[in-house]
Amino acid sequence: MEITNETIDKLAKLSSLEIAEDKKEQLKNELAEIVNFVENLNDIDVSHVDATFTTIAGGQPMREDVVTGDQEVSEHIMKHAPKVEDNCFIVPQIIE
Repeated sequence: MEITNETIDKLAKLSSLEIAEDKKEQLKNELAEIVNFVENLNDIDVSHVDATFTTIAGGQPMREDVVTGDQEVSEHIMKHAPKVEDNCFIVPQIIE
């Protein structure tokens, strides 16, 4: 996979980060190295390796999901959020 200037611009927009023009080339090179490393994992033959865990048949034991209404914790979290409206977080739109 090739990392282009358009890829960097899209990642910057999706992550709400500002990337300085003089840093884009360095970032492109670093991301290309990471992607190349991850693509190398496709070449590893693991057909003879037994799975050490599975999400099928038995899997992780489940616990009951119990709602607790600790208003103090909720107020504390909302107080420290950048934008809140009607007890909901307000976040920038990232999907057009």
